[in-house]
Amino acid sequence: MATTLHRPGRPPAVTGGTPATRPRKGLRAHWHLYAAISPFYLLFLAFGLIPVGFSLWVSLHRWDGLGSMEWAGLTQYQYLWSDAGFWHAVGNTILIWALATFPMIFLAMVTAVMLNSAVRLKNLYRLAYFLPNVTSVVAVAIIFGSVFSTNFGLVNAFLQAVGLDQVAWLNTPWGIKIAIATLMTWQWTGYNAIIFLAGLQTVPSELYEAARIDGAGPVQTFFRITLPMLRPVLLFVLVVSTVTGLQSFSEPQVLLQTTANDSTYAGGPGASGQTMVLYFFQQTFDNNDFGYGAAVAWGIFLVVVLFSIINWRLVRRRGED
Repeated sequence: MATTLHRPGRPPAVTGGTPATRPRKGLRAHWHLYAAISPFYLLFLAFGLIPVGFSLWVSLHRWDGLGSMEWAGLTQYQYLWSDAGFWHAVGNTILIWALATFPMIFLAMVTAVMLNSAVRLKNLYRLAYFLPNVTSVVAVAIIFGSVFSTNFGLVNAFLQAVGLDQVAWLNTPWGIKIAIATLMTWQWTGYNAIIFLAGLQTVPSELYEAARIDGAGPVQTFFRITLPMLRPVLLFVLVVSTVTGLQSFSEPQVLLQTTANDSTYAGGPGASGQTMVLYFFQQTFDNNDFGYGAAVAWGIFLVVVLFSIINWRLVRRRGED
């Protein structure tokens, strides 16, 4: 009788088997795993991907939100490119973002360094600095509206106390921008300070000890050790601040709603505080032009992506240098 020999170390070939013993492959074998993660993808599809695709479709039509759509092609985007109102809102948004972001990052980093060196009540300080970020934006904007009030505001009271004249903060172009930027700085400094603090706690203590032995002072230690080690965290904070700052809506809308004459989305006198998102709401809901509003939304998306890429490249390039 002939026998089949197998090479050592190799299992014999499987020539048969029942469906119960053969391994199952594909979706049917792991359907319960896919079912467990399906709610996220279904929600993302229903409230994320489909609305985004629909907004792109709407931007190619003229539509008032109720009647039938009229095909417009790229006409909406051509008008957007030459729309002075949109570019005015873009300029306002960039100025407010710059006035808020750079002081906020500086204050957040200084606060994080102070929290990292604190010995007692660390958790209390962290809670105090993070509290503005979880406070209602509407409530904060109302309070800041009182603080920057022309006749009874705390800022003008301080200016008068030191012998300076009052400033109509919420009625002048630069006053409006400074008020909005101050609100945003106050709101986000604590949040970013906690992120910087987490980054500081990952820096090896041996580096600071070696710097002290070499005679490095606090300033040299910060610029030679702390700042280079925090560059990835700084990149994250800058990109997130860019995305959130360029989409500011609640801050100017609530802060300037009492000074706007024709619309709560006008951004104050002369549209000096009208951001891109406020302009989007004005075109969509005040003018009932959903097609052009969708085109404005995609224009905002492109501006945010462009500035995020610029900030990312600048920080990366400085890190490589």
